[in-house]
Amino acid sequence: MSDDPNEVVVPDGAAFDEAGFQALKAEIEAWVRGPGEEWSERVEAAGDVPQALYDELRDRGWLSLAAPVELGGRGIPFSRYLELLEVISRSHGSIRMLVHVNNGLWRAMAPFVDDAQRETLKQAVSGEKLVAFTLTEATAGTGADIRSTVRLSDDGSHYLLNGEKHLITFGVKCDYWLLFARLEGTSGSAGTVALLVPNTGLPGAEVIDDSETMGVRGTDHAILTFTDTPVPVSARIGAEGEGLAVALGGFLLPSRVSVAMSAVGLAERAQELAIDYALKRETFGKKLAERPVIQAYLAENYADIAAARALVLEAARAYEQGRPDAGALSSASKIVAVDMLARVTDKALQVHGGQGFWHRNAIERVYRDARAQRFEEGTNEIQKTVVARAVLAAAAASGTGAAPAPAPAPASDAEKAEQ
Repeated sequence: MSDDPNEVVVPDGAAFDEAGFQALKAEIEAWVRGPGEEWSERVEAAGDVPQALYDELRDRGWLSLAAPVELGGRGIPFSRYLELLEVISRSHGSIRMLVHVNNGLWRAMAPFVDDAQRETLKQAVSGEKLVAFTLTEATAGTGADIRSTVRLSDDGSHYLLNGEKHLITFGVKCDYWLLFARLEGTSGSAGTVALLVPNTGLPGAEVIDDSETMGVRGTDHAILTFTDTPVPVSARIGAEGEGLAVALGGFLLPSRVSVAMSAVGLAERAQELAIDYALKRETFGKKLAERPVIQAYLAENYADIAAARALVLEAARAYEQGRPDAGALSSASKIVAVDMLARVTDKALQVHGGQGFWHRNAIERVYRDARAQRFEEGTNEIQKTVVARAVLAAAAASGTGAAPAPAPAPASDAEKAEQ
């Protein structure tokens, strides 16, 4: 927890401290424009997130904004937390990634952990320990088709883990992998297991650093291989057969909304950079901002951002209220927000002309970082499948062609499909 006097903590049933929240939001905004920009330049130059930056985010309490108070978080309601993530997302992609993942992963684990695991979860919430979500495989993308397997040892004390994971965010530096596999001989969601595996040089475990990416530089990514790696049965979260429930149940829906808000925040930064440049740059005796084509770009960006933001907040409220359309709105908000981000960053880069092509200008980094959100927490192709199934199911249930409230897609359809 932070010693900051502006810290907002919301115990269950307590009134929300609006004044404290606005002070916290102002603090984050000031940091993003000042120290955050300096950190961004350092991360971009080195291609690595230094421990000192992680420690600063932890000490400020920004890695534990959304978790409930009983887990050591501040208990900020989801839709209000998104306002803070929106601001943080105007910073470097790796800074946004650290805040986003640390403020969401607890949702996957909390309903299933035992007492001993709950202490580890609290350390993850506080930022003392870093946990990497470890689902994606090179030959599997939906979760239900994972091929990594486990089998019980002869004495029943541990599992022997075999398989490969790839593109695992924080997979190199993390303290634990929240890893998903299946019992040998099972298929579909049956037999899946969730394991909290320590990244401590276990026998048969190999970690390959795969961090050279187009954007979001500094965030480490790993390829992981396991050959009869022993994992204690006590590391299993939930029961055998509940692996996908851990992976997809309480995590994926709000995480998709969070990624959508991240897209809004980054688009706002791109728009800000475009406006600043248009007001400064002169050609043929006129500011770019005076030219109708540039004004049209900026107007279109403004409308695009405002529309996406409104949908994201509606999806957040639907999730908070447990509404039947929460699943469809979650995926719909990501569809709209990431498509919006592509349009906005492209126009913002075009406003900069050739200058935008150089590393020295922030819009170049923003443009690269924006691409990652098109596959983070599921591609738009997957999101459209989820939405279409929900819309058609609701239409069938109502007996009409108009579906007033799409039901959320079942867990088996809520594919991770990051890549």
